[in-house]
Amino acid sequence: MSYKTIKLEVSQAVATLTFDRPKALNALSLEVIGEFHKAISEVERMEEVKVLILTGAGRAFVAGADIEVLQGLDPLGAKQFALAGQWALFALEAMDIPVIACVNGFALGGGCEIAMACDFVCASEKAKLGQPEINLGLIPGFGGTQRLARLVGKGRAKELCMTGRVITAQEAFAMGLVTRVFPAETLMEETLKIAKTIAEKGLVSLRAVKHVIDNGFDVDLKNGCALEADAFSICFASPDQKEGTTAFLEKRPPEFAGKLV
Repeated sequence: MSYKTIKLEVSQAVATLTFDRPKALNALSLEVIGEFHKAISEVERMEEVKVLILTGAGRAFVAGADIEVLQGLDPLGAKQFALAGQWALFALEAMDIPVIACVNGFALGGGCEIAMACDFVCASEKAKLGQPEINLGLIPGFGGTQRLARLVGKGRAKELCMTGRVITAQEAFAMGLVTRVFPAETLMEETLKIAKTIAEKGLVSLRAVKHVIDNGFDVDLKNGCALEADAFSICFASPDQKEGTTAFLEKRPPEFAGKLV
């Protein structure tokens, strides 16, 4: 499938989706959101892909919504715009494979919201993140208030959304919004190393980790652990479990098939 506003490339079991409107700092329009959503569906159909990386062309990851688009919306149009973004991010979160945000520059507004919907974030030391919608007389619309509070706590989320303050990658790392920070010149290289390491693991156990953490996060500890026990037992139906334990006992690296059965 061809796209106008994004690029999708696949190499060695890793798909890389690049937001590709560098002159507009990869700002989000309905066209971008629609293509992004379609690309998620396309990647889901690629059996060879084990990990997805999201990044941006030029100086930005995604610098937010296209302000010219926002200016022309009425309340009903604004609701549809917000829902389009939310549906795309729910689809992103629902992917069975791990998704890594490779934040190479500005990740503001919708860009920060996209990063938060990924499984974890690798950021350039020059990256800037934030939810500055308040400066436009708005609030986040793609789930930013909700995901940010769950990631960094209610107090920090309120402070960032109420002030519109843009933070550095280092501050984002300190508060748990970003997982790893790398020099700008090695960001993609280091992110690819992580992605390839993950892609080498067993597919069943990778899906189990994502499923249990995501679905157990908002339940009580007892029910979360019950989910974990079920997923733990299902791993024993995978040939990769046999290979992993056998390789450990034979003191050799495992060679996972990377299949569900």
